[in-house]
Amino acid sequence: MRSAERRPIQSMTGYALSARNTAAGQLVVELRSVNARFLDLIVRAPDELRGSEPALRELLGSAVQRGKLECRLALRPGVRADDAAARVDERALARFTELARQVAQAMPNAAPPTIVEILRWPGIVADEASEVDLNAEVVAAARDALAEFHASRAREGARLVAFVLERADAIDAIVAPLSARGPELIDAWQRRLVERLREALEQTGASIPVDETMARVRQEVAAYGLRIDIAEEIDRLQAHVTELRGALSGTGPVGKRLDFLLQELNREANTLGSKAAAIDLTGASIELKVLIEQIREQVQNLE
Repeated sequence: MRSAERRPIQSMTGYALSARNTAAGQLVVELRSVNARFLDLIVRAPDELRGSEPALRELLGSAVQRGKLECRLALRPGVRADDAAARVDERALARFTELARQVAQAMPNAAPPTIVEILRWPGIVADEASEVDLNAEVVAAARDALAEFHASRAREGARLVAFVLERADAIDAIVAPLSARGPELIDAWQRRLVERLREALEQTGASIPVDETMARVRQEVAAYGLRIDIAEEIDRLQAHVTELRGALSGTGPVGKRLDFLLQELNREANTLGSKAAAIDLTGASIELKVLIEQIREQVQNLE
């Protein structure tokens, strides 16, 4: 089996079913999973297959990294391998005969059991297959189910990756124009503010010369312009989107790494929003946060 690091990116949602004819009957292994923060493995098996649970847990635990994974085992005695031999367990039949005698004494009017009913009694029909053989069959069937299970999760993972990349392109489409217009927007805002302050000073008739006051105003406006400059946030947004694409182009589990990148993207979008009031970019900030949240919802399903 391929290691987790070499598998295609997978969704945590998957399903697979495998059936094998054994000496004890038809063995069925069913796997289904949904998203979870860590690996939550649940095995449901009948009593006759409980001995296979340790090996089954080891196999599944090494093959799946994250998700709530439920494994169901079933054994259908009615379907047997063609070359499987069966016999009547004489000791079990003797115990059943004694029980039937006691019941007949206590309930003399009760109908005696039929041959079919006797053969269906647990333990009456014994198989030549040993418990070790049955355990090996369980592991083999689980491997078959895992192959389809991984394929199922990989198909869903590819769909989620395409969705996320589409949103990453949309983020770039918003950020790229902001990067080009940043200096222009700040300069325009500074000019508008200086002009308004000049008009206000002229109207109040302040004793301090307007030119001297405006020199000080321009210094303060320039300093404030540096604080609302969005160039750093734009650079970080673009860098995080590049990292996002790099993670999605790789293999193996990426969910936790993407969670961290989305936290950073959201932080930069929020910072951009806090500065946007000064340069009229609030709408862009909101659109970015909407796209990031859409990505986050889908990334929750990636292993």
